[in-house]
Amino acid sequence: MTPPDPPLPPRRDLRASWRQMQRLPVTLMITSLLAGLGIVQLTFQLGNLTYRTLTWRHETQATDARIRALERDVRVLRDAERAANDPAYLEVLARCQGFVGAQEDVVVAKGAPEVSGESCKTLRLP
Repeated sequence: MTPPDPPLPPRRDLRASWRQMQRLPVTLMITSLLAGLGIVQLTFQLGNLTYRTLTWRHETQATDARIRALERDVRVLRDAERAANDPAYLEVLARCQGFVGAQEDVVVAKGAPEVSGESCKTLRLP
């Protein structure tokens, strides 16, 4: 007994091959269009990410500067609070404003400046 002959490959129709070849450029155009849209979307996403990063960095720096200013204000206020309880500081502050002690005499020179407290350091409270 001899083995049977292998089955013949299906005969390719010339028209089916031609239709498949005609569809190939359309498929390539659609694929190129989708790839182009993907590139546009990726470019937009990268630009948006860069913009958000720069904006976030700027806002973070501004917030850090504001925090440092507020911490400095808190230190000044705490120092002023401590100084408000110190009699020596209060005496110096009163002298800067032109007050004198009960047992002291006020002596004013003829050429004295109008503004008192030129040598006093003014502390501005926030």
